[in-house]
Amino acid sequence: MLLVDGSSNQQGSGTGIILEGPNGVLIEQALRFSFKASNNQAEYEALIAGMLLAKEMGAQSLLAKSDSQLVTGQVTGEYQAKDPQMAAYLRYVEVLKRAFAAFELVHVPREQNAKADLLAKLASSSKGGRQRTVIQETLKTR
Repeated sequence: MLLVDGSSNQQGSGTGIILEGPNGVLIEQALRFSFKASNNQAEYEALIAGMLLAKEMGAQSLLAKSDSQLVTGQVTGEYQAKDPQMAAYLRYVEVLKRAFAAFELVHVPREQNAKADLLAKLASSSKGGRQRTVIQETLKTR
């Protein structure tokens, strides 16, 4: 299972990613951007980074959860991606989906995504902390 969240504010942008695998494997990642991103872009970046991580870890099927109604709606086909930037993100997600035998993205209330939200806020803050249990890196460009 993958939990993702994006955050963008005046201090910066970033994502929070939590990947739970079989046998209790848990990977938590805070990813800070060195580029400016809107909140919706950060939400897509979170999903993409999480999908790439799951693929890298050898996941065959993936259940992803996001509290972004826009991103989940576009990926499930409920909403159209009219903005060119959102359409480009959506196309990339469609390509990444093919790496999995089964892929599902579901919308969850923010309260059920609190841990990923906290990681995203950590990544987008100017302080950016250095917790030993959290993988942190800076994404230069997409």
